[in-house]
Amino acid sequence: MCGIAGLILSTGAPQPDPVVISRLIDSLHHRGPDGTGHAVVGRVALLHNRLAIIDLVTGDQPFFAGSATLVANGEVYNYRELRAAMPGVHYATNSDCEPPLHYWLRDGADYARELRGMYAIAIHERQQHSVTLTRDPFGIKPLYIAQVKGGLAFASEAQALLEAGLVQRQVRPAAREELLQLQFTTGAETIFEGIQRVLPGETITCADGHILDRRRISWIPEGGPENIDEDAALVRLDRALEESVDLHQRSDVPYGMFLSGGIDSATLITLMARLNKDPVRAYTAGFDAPGAADEREHAAAVAKAVGAQHESIEVTESMVWRHLPEIVACMDDPAADYAIIPTWFLARRAHQDVKVVLTGEGGDEIFAGYDRYRKAIRPWWRGGRAMWARGSFDKVPVLRVQPSIWRDGMAAAEARALESGMSRLAAAQATDMTDWLPHDLLLKADRCLMAHAVEGRTPFLDKGVAAAAFRLPDSMKVRDGVGKWILRKWLEKNLPMARPFAPKQGFTVPIGEWIKGRGAALGPLVARQPGVIEIAHPERVEALFRDIRRWRHGFACWKLLFYALWHRRHILGLQPAGDVFATLAAP
Repeated sequence: MCGIAGLILSTGAPQPDPVVISRLIDSLHHRGPDGTGHAVVGRVALLHNRLAIIDLVTGDQPFFAGSATLVANGEVYNYRELRAAMPGVHYATNSDCEPPLHYWLRDGADYARELRGMYAIAIHERQQHSVTLTRDPFGIKPLYIAQVKGGLAFASEAQALLEAGLVQRQVRPAAREELLQLQFTTGAETIFEGIQRVLPGETITCADGHILDRRRISWIPEGGPENIDEDAALVRLDRALEESVDLHQRSDVPYGMFLSGGIDSATLITLMARLNKDPVRAYTAGFDAPGAADEREHAAAVAKAVGAQHESIEVTESMVWRHLPEIVACMDDPAADYAIIPTWFLARRAHQDVKVVLTGEGGDEIFAGYDRYRKAIRPWWRGGRAMWARGSFDKVPVLRVQPSIWRDGMAAAEARALESGMSRLAAAQATDMTDWLPHDLLLKADRCLMAHAVEGRTPFLDKGVAAAAFRLPDSMKVRDGVGKWILRKWLEKNLPMARPFAPKQGFTVPIGEWIKGRGAALGPLVARQPGVIEIAHPERVEALFRDIRRWRHGFACWKLLFYALWHRRHILGLQPAGDVFATLAAP
């Protein structure tokens, strides 16, 4: 796990400015505090900040082979197998990120088809004067690109392009609508005017400051639902899950995992315990708020059953008020998901022991766990409805202009999935994995963990697991109103005390209750922020914070608080000035 950035300037443009290069490196230091490297050839610059995970001795980047240079962020888990498949190649290091360079020399822009992992890669071919940018098919690792003066720039985080002065700090209104209504933004365009995402699975070829070619690899296995019985599906699933977890444990540094009370992380810890001789390190977050859903007791019981070394972390209201400005600050590409709060605190604690954690992101999407999938496949007269059909501010009249185009991106993703010939359930899963997964869940995990120089790995988001699970019949995903049915059956067989068929408790952060308790003080502070004044009526914002009656009111207040802090940091360019109250009160 690292941070990468670079410049691809056109003929006639000045050579890369050392000041800009320095700013790019500095802005990504948190992603790679173990070392920096760069290569500047003509009008192309490749930059790298390293978090050393595999090959601690010789793995510094950039890597060079022939006329090509590579920098990468992420992990290529099948690097040993890739090396074995090209026995005649001389490797200069033992790094997992060197094989992609040799595969690129052999296969060109199609090289990533052989890779299994999470990655954002940049390769400069000096003779052809081209740069190839590639992102993994699930979108686990981020990569951004922008047209700038003199050519193109790219970076692991959008904020790096802003901090380097390459792009102006300007909000794109359509994306702001999505953020407020959905809590994340969709598609290639970010909330920043002029900054785009390299999409999951996309490979972009650039030269002379321009994009020449785009191609894309999909994570979706080809073909419709399979004809397979339950026993065969369970055997295949066991093999795929074990192989994926084994690959995701490849590391030259200590690793652990985040354990909730759900079946995804219970599955991971079961497999990790199977594959490790030493006790697995596991971390769980909980809250001190009365009535808040708390998974710590069940997580502790699961950890004890597999002999794991378990630690519970209590997140208190005072901790949240103290650290929320810096938590929001790490979400440069914004996702107003309140789960950023426990994720950030878990990463802070895990950093004391490990540099790598395995997490359960992707389990609900791969195995169809969300209730919204079951609603999406029901007819309307049985309570069915489209996913993401309601926005957070639909019945909270505080905005100056009621959002109208906020669902266009989701609707486009839904249409593409349905046109592919998938079942309605599979199409719902694919829709979520187009935007919700990479632009909320994975983005949240990446930023919150990398803020503490911890690498997050997601074994459910693996080619082998997708091949074993996505094409299963709908009845093996959802049965009798229960999602993730086949995964629950696997866990029932392998760790029955995890109670995989017990009613889902859910995981919520009591941020609404905390805001309600401080609403009289928070309301005026949020209402006076320039970003909030631009989009909402200040007097209505204050009234909303004073009188939170329903869950949706509290959630809308959270969105406004998040946006106020985010806008201050990433549009106004102001650093946090203490806790929430001091930061919002600062000039």
